[in-house]
Amino acid sequence: MSITVTTWYLEQTSPGDLRPATPARARAAAPDGERPLIMRAETPSPEFSRFLYASVGQDIRWTDRLALTWAEWERAVCRPEVETWVAYDRGTPAGYAELEAGPEGSVEIVYFGLIPAFRGRGIGGPLLSEAVARAWDLGERREGFAPTKRVWLHTCSKDGPHAMDNYLRRGFRLYRTETAEEDEVATPGPWPGAGPLPYEAEEPGRPAAGS
Repeated sequence: MSITVTTWYLEQTSPGDLRPATPARARAAAPDGERPLIMRAETPSPEFSRFLYASVGQDIRWTDRLALTWAEWERAVCRPEVETWVAYDRGTPAGYAELEAGPEGSVEIVYFGLIPAFRGRGIGGPLLSEAVARAWDLGERREGFAPTKRVWLHTCSKDGPHAMDNYLRRGFRLYRTETAEEDEVATPGPWPGAGPLPYEAEEPGRPAAGS
């Protein structure tokens, strides 16, 4: 069985295009009023990258990397041109962005998203703001890379319902749209046998269900 998938390509062509998430709004959306901690994973790790990919993409059909071997993951994420930026909510990884520097000063946000339990908590806006800012200054921070001239990404109709709105709010502009038929695949889940999805995270100090 096939499904129709629409893919949207978006870009920024100047650092001034970035419209960062408003700190006050991000704090108000967070359960404890605090902004997430966002850090670069400076030591590349195939295991950590696979955890982030599988956890974020579990309910939006991210499957293209699930079958990769450890060596293939190492080749994908341990290259100098790749950076992984991770958002933490009180010490727990909540989401990530993977950047990849390309030719002629182009930087792609290859993957971006939040683990389901952390969506709607005011984390997506700050994480995307930080990822785009770091894409724009990548050439300044990293020796041997050209200054960034363009930051781009793509999203599709299989992604979360708020993804496009976040990209547009941060200043991305649509420059191409494609529609194609794809084989329908099952929602992969975080790992075989886990679920059901989506799930709700327990609030600190709140009794677990059934206790």
